[in-house]
Amino acid sequence: MDPESPLQHEQFLTLFTSSEPAIRAYVRRLVPTRNDAADVMQGVSLVLWKKFHELDQPSDFRKWSFGVARYETLAWLRNKSRDRLVLAEDVLLTLAHESERGEERLTAQREALEDCLEKLPQPQRTAILAAYAPDAAMQDVAKQSGRTVAAFYQWLHRMRLQLLECTRRTLQSEGLT
Repeated sequence: MDPESPLQHEQFLTLFTSSEPAIRAYVRRLVPTRNDAADVMQGVSLVLWKKFHELDQPSDFRKWSFGVARYETLAWLRNKSRDRLVLAEDVLLTLAHESERGEERLTAQREALEDCLEKLPQPQRTAILAAYAPDAAMQDVAKQSGRTVAAFYQWLHRMRLQLLECTRRTLQSEGLT
């Protein structure tokens, strides 16, 4: 496929956009500051685009991008090796490995939680999502649900416990506990 084709560009953007927060979090766990992570992410983004044509299966994009991020972080580490705040390469590799394993678990947990949320009746799901929306005012969410603020907090606590149990059961049934 021509690396400049609109289809490849669209496919890359779709995969990168959906994976970018996880890649950024992965890089952030490996470098000292957010600014360092932003610097590394610039390099990661460029390498991912330049080498996208080498990716065999789009379903492997996230795993592949973590590998690229690991190498870009190691390159950053070599360039910054004079700085006392930079981790030794063996420590960084250990952190990278643990972060990759942790990301798989977090992804499974996120998917299980989404499945559990989908099982809730629409009014309950709407109230929960409204409570966790950015800039949500609990007084407004409680009022929309027809509860007092205190009653809404109690209800929300019970719902969180229910979702936690559902998520645990889902992960356990999939052998991911």
